[in-house]
Amino acid sequence: MIKLVKKFINKVLINIFQKKKHIKLGLYGPPNAGKTTLANRICQDWLGEDMGKVSNIAHETREIQIKEQISLKKDGKELSFNLVDTPGIATKIDYEDFMKVGMKEKAAKSRAKEATKGVIDSIKWLDEMDVVIVVLDATKDPYSQVNITIIGNLAARDIPVLVVGNKVDLKKANMKKVQAAFPQYELIGISAKYGKNVDEFYEALFVLAG
Repeated sequence: MIKLVKKFINKVLINIFQKKKHIKLGLYGPPNAGKTTLANRICQDWLGEDMGKVSNIAHETREIQIKEQISLKKDGKELSFNLVDTPGIATKIDYEDFMKVGMKEKAAKSRAKEATKGVIDSIKWLDEMDVVIVVLDATKDPYSQVNITIIGNLAARDIPVLVVGNKVDLKKANMKKVQAAFPQYELIGISAKYGKNVDEFYEALFVLAG
């Protein structure tokens, strides 16, 4: 009986320690680039649920959001990770900008305060990341101070990076300009909202983190 118990315990311990490590995959980028939209796309594809709320107003995501144990399976391959959706990084957050889109002063000030804390938390969490997806709005100028700051922080930490140019469904999207801004990284153009090129994104993710 004792031998059977020991055998069972050993089997349990082996299963525990042989489990595949879940890497931390972070979504980083400026506000309203589509990080949470991409997070929702990933979670819907592999978990059947959303990760967070999206909005046209900047800084909708103001706290770190995590979905654990997501497993991507493709062509016999499997990639397991914990997905970390981070607040948009900005160099300036002004409550008056929120008032311009219809928010009351009290709510606008609260949002600005929370968004500022979110930026600080995003930077702190960089040290926890194994792989980072930088999500950029392909319709906007990629040579912004925010984008350069994000890429600089990642390069300093030697974290594997995949750059995603989001919103390619829009006419103003300019993938060539995004590629020219960050030629050292692989670039995938997608529409997280409509699912365009998402399969190519997953394939690139397998190559980077698999």
